[in-house]
Amino acid sequence: MSSMLRFFSKIRKSLLDEGKVARYTKYAIGEIFLVVVGILIALQINNWNEARKDRVQEQELLLQLKGEYESNLAELDQKIKMRNKIIVSAFKLLEYQDNSTKREANDIYKHLNQISVTPTFDPIINDIISSDRIKLLQNTELKKLLTRWTSDVTYVTEEEQQWAKYRSERMRPDIMKYTSSRSRFNVYFNSNLVEDFFLGDDLEVEFDLGDSKRKQDINVVFEQSNLEDHVAIAATWSRLINEQSKILRKRILEILDLIEKDLE
Repeated sequence: MSSMLRFFSKIRKSLLDEGKVARYTKYAIGEIFLVVVGILIALQINNWNEARKDRVQEQELLLQLKGEYESNLAELDQKIKMRNKIIVSAFKLLEYQDNSTKREANDIYKHLNQISVTPTFDPIINDIISSDRIKLLQNTELKKLLTRWTSDVTYVTEEEQQWAKYRSERMRPDIMKYTSSRSRFNVYFNSNLVEDFFLGDDLEVEFDLGDSKRKQDINVVFEQSNLEDHVAIAATWSRLINEQSKILRKRILEILDLIEKDLE
């Protein structure tokens, strides 16, 4: 650009020296036009480069989001599965509640342990909104879903926290009062319920506390505690949270579908 300007300067000086004002005026206008065109071309090239950089960053962000929401989906499915187990155990305990002749101590302890599980969804919350990186995304529908993600998660996690509070403060103390913790926890490990605690489908932990040698009557927990109420609440809460989780699961699938389309 500087060499071009020097070239134009020499021509302009030559025309002025020769007194050719009209020709100089036309030339000056042409020179200005060429300079403006050059500037516009340079700006356009710069804009193209910036747009290309933004698209590269957008693809990187989309890949990051894809991994995060696939992880969120896997964790959510795990928690739904755990709550389904709670529901199954709750109905089994209600069956024992209604029919005392079917009661079997170890199986009752197994189901008591299962309804005491507190699944909590702890998803990855991306910082793209607070960091303003969301502007890199061109898909307006995707941006809308990502913006709503935190509030969508809150609907599920608030209910989970309420259930965890109820279980810890009301149900668990009542169950512990009328059952043997040693026998109950021994069944917990022998029936491999520990896999729900560690979220591992193939996890096995060898740990044997042995059954309590104290005389115990498992019927007491049904007759003197509020077990029936606790079990009904555990089943109801688990079902309601799972219904909310299914809505959240649908939202994750929508996000992943939009990401996949933008990555193609």
